[in-house]
Amino acid sequence: MITVRLPPRTLFATVSMAIRRCGRQQFRVPDKRFPYPPPSVIIGGVNGPARISTLALRHALPHPLATEQWAQVRPLIDGRDVLGEIHPGGVASCSRREWFGPAEEWPLAALEEPRQVELSNNDCYTGCCGGTFVTIHRQGDRVVWSSWRNTNDIRVPVPADVHFDAAQYDAELARAVADTSWEEPVDTVARLVTQELADSNWFERWDCVMDRVELEREVPEGVEVYFSRRRDAGAHRSDFCFDLPVTRHEPAGEQARRIIALITAGDPRETAEPL
Repeated sequence: MITVRLPPRTLFATVSMAIRRCGRQQFRVPDKRFPYPPPSVIIGGVNGPARISTLALRHALPHPLATEQWAQVRPLIDGRDVLGEIHPGGVASCSRREWFGPAEEWPLAALEEPRQVELSNNDCYTGCCGGTFVTIHRQGDRVVWSSWRNTNDIRVPVPADVHFDAAQYDAELARAVADTSWEEPVDTVARLVTQELADSNWFERWDCVMDRVELEREVPEGVEVYFSRRRDAGAHRSDFCFDLPVTRHEPAGEQARRIIALITAGDPRETAEPL
């Protein structure tokens, strides 16, 4: 058998030509905008163990006219706003409204069962306008973000798999939930009212269920508490609403206590506005 050894440059040119003729995509130079490790480094192997990244969560207040008025919870990977890089102009799909309840139900919770999480949208339903998605799963003492998708713009490169230390990851989620330093009065009132009404099961006493609490950032600011009769739970609209103002001139805690006292003073079906 005769072996022909081609110079490296000639060999590369020959392989590239073959790829073009087969209609396949050539190897791409990594996009410098996305400084995440290449797949060979991420999964370990000959290039060494997986690089461990650090997660940080940042709260961002939405525009007063945005569809979602609860604050965004934006992930930063190694200090970089990954959503701002792969989906500029988009909004984070993880809003503060979803960070109540048990830790395993938080939007970015890492479970042993892999699950796809919506990270961003265009202030619209992603099935219509696109967004970014990632699969999150726990692997021993690591949390892995993999299988990134960008349906907002498929031409934009997405990061390779990202590995986090599970202890740091879990601690950051807990820290972000406990952090209230960023809140404006309407955020504080909405959080306190949501927590108290959920913990007290007040609406259940009247054969009702609380659907949601909404914020209004446009002046006049306020919170809206929506609830339904239990038999109508799961319907597309609520049955009742408390529409209550919030001011910047009174401590948020006092306003929240007054709102809760008003709602729990009697049968809410008699005092709320029917819809």
